[in-house]
Amino acid sequence: MHNAQALWHISSHKTIIQDALDSTDGECEVKALYSLISTGTERLVANGQVPVSMNKQMSVPYMEGAFSFPIKYGYSLVGKVTEGPAALQGQLVHLLHPHQDICKVKAADLKVIPADIPAPRATLASNMETALNAVWDSEVSIGDRVLLVGFGIIGSLTARLLQSIPGVDLSIHETNPDRCNIAEKMGFHLVDGFHEYDIAFHCSGSSQGLQTCIDHVGMEGKIIELSWYGEQAVHIHLGNSFHHQRKQIISSQVSQIPGKKKVRWDYQRRKTTVMELLKNPVFDQHIGSRITFQEVPALFDQIRAGKLSALSWVIDYT
Repeated sequence: MHNAQALWHISSHKTIIQDALDSTDGECEVKALYSLISTGTERLVANGQVPVSMNKQMSVPYMEGAFSFPIKYGYSLVGKVTEGPAALQGQLVHLLHPHQDICKVKAADLKVIPADIPAPRATLASNMETALNAVWDSEVSIGDRVLLVGFGIIGSLTARLLQSIPGVDLSIHETNPDRCNIAEKMGFHLVDGFHEYDIAFHCSGSSQGLQTCIDHVGMEGKIIELSWYGEQAVHIHLGNSFHHQRKQIISSQVSQIPGKKKVRWDYQRRKTTVMELLKNPVFDQHIGSRITFQEVPALFDQIRAGKLSALSWVIDYT
């Protein structure tokens, strides 16, 4: 394998493309086609805002370096197997891997992508697992009135799954005008006056968004918290209806299968389910903007500043 090129955050202010240091003795070589930038988490990593106490938990497969910089990070890559076992050669696969053009990996870490899922759409798989976990955690049911705050990539995928449940009355709250337009074009209903909701999903990564969820669920209502804040402090007011109405804030995070499903579900079954969901062409609307590998360092300058409003960015290595 010739020298692989990878995206490296070398400080909280600079991102570059340089050789990967990886010397993994994997039996497969994968040529990257696309990888997805998961903006919320990757902005915190690029800004150096991962708490030291969470370094182990936030590490991803094939990561190099450390959260104190330099670091090679990312976790949703789609590519083609160019070397490896005969059954895998030429296959389109998804894997958890930082942004890198050629990867040497273990065969067990590869998920073969069904033939009817285009490669760019398959990059949504990791974030789709997060969205699916959130729906499981919420125990949403037919007829529920649901509020979703924050229409980024996680919010939009969660909204799409909720939309598929019969009778769910879903409203979207988003403060970014561009993302509001995206939501409307996708056919989602934007809040035109808050009601009392049974469940709220928080995906905005802001104190204000979480407060909106708390204030607008009803008696014993659930707030499903999908945002991860890193070292950012969260300021909320719990003195109004929160205690009196027995409201619940429930953390939803993708690294664990929800407790009530662990008896029957494992990560492979969840990933297979996600691939079945992604066979629906409607998810092409969630892919976001494409960008070449060479353009990504400049993009991260803007991501760090929080200036961009696309749902996500897909790196095109082709």
